Amino acid sequence: MGIHLRQVALVARELAPVIDDLCATFSLKRGHVDPAVGKYGLENTLIAVGARFLEVVAPVQEGTAGGRYLERRGGDGGYMVICQVPTLEEQAALRARAAEAGVRVAHEIDRKTWNIMQLHPADMGAAFLEVDWDEKADVAGNWMPAGGESWREDVATEVVSDITGVELQSEDPAALAAKWAAVCGLPVEREGGMPVMRLADALVRFAEATDGRGPGLSAVRLQAVDAGRARAQAEARGVLTSAGDIMIGGVRFDLRD
Repeated sequence: MGIHLRQVALVARELAPVIDDLCATFSLKRGHVDPAVGKYGLENTLIAVGARFLEVVAPVQEGTAGGRYLERRGGDGGYMVICQVPTLEEQAALRARAAEAGVRVAHEIDRKTWNIMQLHPADMGAAFLEVDWDEKADVAGNWMPAGGESWREDVATEVVSDITGVELQSEDPAALAAKWAAVCGLPVEREGGMPVMRLADALVRFAEATDGRGPGLSAVRLQAVDAGRARAQAEARGVLTSAGDIMIGGVRFDLRD
């Protein structure tokens, strides 16, 4: 039971360079491509990281939500926190809490065996929150956005093995944390002086926006198997900053041993 992190989406002006940087830096494999996102004017590619996924989407036409997000944040960056709940009742309860908190449902699809619910980023304050349910209810296995079960063939864990959290930034991190916690039905805790929210299997951190880009999904936390190799490969790709941060697609990737 509970809300499980399954996927983190980035939005980019160009898809291929970001996918190439992610795969080369973390020794990952290109995975599922969903042609259905074409109806939203996007293209995408998923990358398995353990049983969770990095997704990159890019606009292929004018007037898309992704394109507007790029303009609003001044370039590539984090886009969606995508989660899974094991039961329809949990999804319905989250929808009700969102409505009580004044958060709109931006997009919803009921496929009977797989339900998608996306909450509006303007109301959530930093990013889309998507919470899905499917009838198999396997939070470490079947994942329809990645093609069901076929993603297992694309897993590579030599350098990183899991996505363990995300960071959302805002001018008022405490208020942002309170909004997300109210929608998710979880308490706000503190870690290192920073407000955090613990999902069933991942940590959501709320940081102060100091980069001039405003509210957004600013960082992804990865479980490292070989952090030294990741940093060496990041340096070779030109995505290691002078401060030692790995920056890809406008997002910082934090490694945890």
